Amino acid sequence: MTVTEDSVLLREGLVRLLTEAGVQVVGQTGDAEDLLRLVEKVRPDVALLDIRLPPTHTDEGVRAACAIRGRCPEVGVLLLSQYVEAGSAVQVMARRARGFGYLLKDRVADVEELTGAIKRVGAGESVIDPMVVSRLLHRRRAGSALEELTPRERDVLALMAEGRSNEAIAEQLVVGGKTVETHVRNIFAKLGLEPSLTDHRRVLAVLSYLRG
Repeated sequence: MTVTEDSVLLREGLVRLLTEAGVQVVGQTGDAEDLLRLVEKVRPDVALLDIRLPPTHTDEGVRAACAIRGRCPEVGVLLLSQYVEAGSAVQVMARRARGFGYLLKDRVADVEELTGAIKRVGAGESVIDPMVVSRLLHRRRAGSALEELTPRERDVLALMAEGRSNEAIAEQLVVGGKTVETHVRNIFAKLGLEPSLTDHRRVLAVLSYLRG
């Protein structure tokens, strides 16, 4: 994988952390332009990058993620952010959720969680920070279909948006698989969304709805 972070201290810390955890880091850089050249050259399984990169520290990381998805669609992208910035990251996710992740930098301290997210993104799955999901789910609008969901259905939807399978949701909520299937059917019916057999498409549908 590659690591892109303009803070040298944090970047080197990430590289060391990942290397010690058994993740092969094939390149590192501090800005978006170098990242694109690096990705095209080494074709990593996953590109880990900050949302805010030089020169303006606004959305360079998001635009770089879009460029990577366009030029090297086989490369997974995992965005890191200091704050919950659901808008731009979710828009990228909604266009193509497969192999895409978005985590807050607080998660970096949990090596197991970070490496797990990297593996999932590299395998083509979707990963969304629970804090981002929570922020999205609590953006209520008058007449929103989300308000028709029961508290338990909202719990299931939050875990779906994190990219969890039905089995993982059942384990997390300590309920049966059939119960989760029923909740999922109800969620799709209430939100007017077509169910899908693949988790990443479910995430795409949920996030597309929330973004709208």
